[in-house]
Amino acid sequence: MRDMQKEVDGYIGQFKEGYFSPLAMMARLTEEMGELAREVNHYYGEKPKKTSEEEKTIEEELGDVLFVAICLANSLEIDLQTAHDRVMHKFQTRDKDRWTKIEEDK
Repeated sequence: MRDMQKEVDGYIGQFKEGYFSPLAMMARLTEEMGELAREVNHYYGEKPKKTSEEEKTIEEELGDVLFVAICLANSLEIDLQTAHDRVMHKFQTRDKDRWTKIEEDK
């Protein structure tokens, strides 16, 4: 995570404009999530793609979402590794018995 944040920061750092405001990035993140939802709907939903629509992939759209999320985190000086570790701890404690676990063969 930290390597990705550094890479994105290096990319953005080469431009005078720098990071957009958090509100603008939130709008961008929402836009990218909509594009991801559209692709998922085309592949797994009831709405096939029009023949005139550009071919995109779920992987590409997830990459766009990740890039903007990293930009937002960087602009707010949030370490995503720390954020990830905190949420995993939450799931491993609070939600540890919420789902049915796969039993290991003995």
